[in-house]
Amino acid sequence: MKGVLSLISIFLVLVLSGRCSDAYSRNDFPKGFSFGSATSAYQWEGAAGEDGKKPSVWDTFLHSRNLDNGDIACDGYHKYKLMVETGLDAFRFSISWSRLIPYGRGPVNPKGLQFYKNFIKELVAYGIEPHVTLFHYDHPQHLEDEYGGWINNRIMYNFTAYADVCFREFGNHVKFWTTINEANIFTIGGYNDVVTPLGRCSSSPGRNCSSGNSSTEPYIVVGHNLLLAHASASRLYMQKYKEMQGGCVGFSIFTIGFTPSTSYKDDEIAVQRAKDFFFGWMLGPLIFGDYPDEMKRTVGSRLPVFSLEESEQVKGSSDFIGIIHYLAASVTSINFKPSLSGHPDFYSDMGASMTCWNQKLISFKSQTNTLFLNLKYLCFFCVCANHLFLVVLLGRNRPWEFFGFRVCCCSMGYGSCLGVFKAELWESSCLHS
Repeated sequence: MKGVLSLISIFLVLVLSGRCSDAYSRNDFPKGFSFGSATSAYQWEGAAGEDGKKPSVWDTFLHSRNLDNGDIACDGYHKYKLMVETGLDAFRFSISWSRLIPYGRGPVNPKGLQFYKNFIKELVAYGIEPHVTLFHYDHPQHLEDEYGGWINNRIMYNFTAYADVCFREFGNHVKFWTTINEANIFTIGGYNDVVTPLGRCSSSPGRNCSSGNSSTEPYIVVGHNLLLAHASASRLYMQKYKEMQGGCVGFSIFTIGFTPSTSYKDDEIAVQRAKDFFFGWMLGPLIFGDYPDEMKRTVGSRLPVFSLEESEQVKGSSDFIGIIHYLAASVTSINFKPSLSGHPDFYSDMGASMTCWNQKLISFKSQTNTLFLNLKYLCFFCVCANHLFLVVLLGRNRPWEFFGFRVCCCSMGYGSCLGVFKAELWESSCLHS
């Protein structure tokens, strides 16, 4: 293994840290600590059908449900030069696969390529370090239609070819690459919970699914496709670009601060199960080459098995792990029972229920464009800030802090405006984002 995670990257999304942020200034952090912001292509670029871009699964998912969409978003495709006014040290963003390679494989779109070249060069010219994510839930719709997207291991080869284009074309200016964003949430949300593309699940009351299998697809998608695609792209970079470009390649996961709902032993054990299922599911293969024992015992034959070669490829394939953190949750143990569909799914396998206690941090009054903070929940973000500060003091190797993007972005629709600064910077664009 290439040293266990030689670089730890803290992608701590505080969204709005309220009064907590007043307790610290840049001077409190060591020299070299970078403060940045983060978003994704679909959330901020807009220009949905311009200059050769083809639909991604996000386009299809939201339009088919008549939900808020990213057709215009923040209009970053046209207004990206305003980024220089933010004063950021770093910016974490994703590349739209279907803008760069419209059909997921085959010819590169020259206008899409030029946009990303111009944008990255603009960031670098003004001292903003680009941190690039290759996949943020938005593979080309064409690959979904052709062979089922991440359900099919063919996508691993198309993803590696796409990564090759990105490394080759942008690697002279990009030193930090994340292959997959929040792999656990993409998988659970898209193949179990129906809240992100592709909206697949086992049919059940209250779940609007036309296809899917929550008993198997979440594990197949991550276990033998997302993780192996990451390992393949990472290996490509190491063999072909590392020596020349000197960058690093990582993988990000979504984390939740789990605490037991009671002092009963069962709930304390359930917290560990939740950690195994949410975090160990990804980190186990990346660090040790296999899934946690608890998952293997519970999921059984529905959990894919790594071959020896696959295990060696995945193990140690990340130079860093990106930790994205929004929520805390209390965990209660539940006896194993089938999901509403009558078949086991991710949560019944986990044997725990969760109550996220800070979901209502922000409410948005659209008539006055005013943000209201629910002060009851701010202590959670104070804890995050304090622990981040402790991480720095303990000497982690150059951490970063990426806040939610500066402008209102499409996340849970546009009803809640998520960001760390006022949106007036981009004037009316916030009305669309």
